[in-house]
Amino acid sequence: MLVVNVHQAKTQLSRLLARVEAGEDIMITRGGEPVARLVGCKPRGKRQADILKGKIVVPDSFFDPLREKDLAAWEGR
Repeated sequence: MLVVNVHQAKTQLSRLLARVEAGEDIMITRGGEPVARLVGCKPRGKRQADILKGKIVVPDSFFDPLREKDLAAWEGR
């Protein structure tokens, strides 16, 4: 694991990020004491728009107007 001080981390951030993207972990120290680790993130998976298609059914009653009592509650009255 590469160890750098805060000043090095500030002045070389782009280079350090490139190393992290390549899989390396970096320890950042202040006065010789570890204060943070710079580690990579797992890439997000690709979103799938229709992942729940056919699994969720919205009943027609969903679109019915709310009762006055329920509407008042939603509006904070």
